[in-house]
Amino acid sequence: MKLLVKYFPDLDDNQIKQFEKISEVYKDWNQKINVVSRKDIDEIYIRHVLHSMGIAKIQAFLPGSKVLDVGTGGGFPGIPLAILFPETEFTLVDSIGKKIKVVEEVVEELGLQNVKAVNDRVENISGEFDFIVSRAVAVMPSFVHWVKGKIAKRSLHERKNGILYLKGGDLSDELELYRTVEVFELSDIFEEEFFDTKKVVYLPMKYKG
Repeated sequence: MKLLVKYFPDLDDNQIKQFEKISEVYKDWNQKINVVSRKDIDEIYIRHVLHSMGIAKIQAFLPGSKVLDVGTGGGFPGIPLAILFPETEFTLVDSIGKKIKVVEEVVEELGLQNVKAVNDRVENISGEFDFIVSRAVAVMPSFVHWVKGKIAKRSLHERKNGILYLKGGDLSDELELYRTVEVFELSDIFEEEFFDTKKVVYLPMKYKG
């Protein structure tokens, strides 16, 4: 928690309570359904929560905007971002039912009013979104194909609507197709060693009606 407050000093009392509760809730659920690796559960704040919040350092979401989290797993990056931006609507999607069950329970226990969890493939999700977020579920060309047609026409933010993707390592091959892509090094934002190879990839996408 000290790490979160260090990098996000403007958290209000309710957000702090929700973030404090995350560890306890995930540890409890992880004993029933292994959604976070056992090695990571003890470092959930740095490896999952703060990592997810790296997206917020690149793009703050405005009230009334809509964000789709694809392949959310146990709720990352969607749940930490939903705590940070309570007036933004988040849809968290995963094709694995037991993971979405955990997401639903975590959302309820944290009292989040701005999250909808859906057990389905992203191709079947209807609606349009300002941003699509995810954490390394596929190489970028595959991911772009999955989310085609899900970007809203009107941009509420200064940055154009598109994908915000948490990735690591050398991305030059998978990103060479995309001339408008921007890559942000999380090591420039967070000083912990875990972030040395971690990045946020931003890819603007056009509306396709």
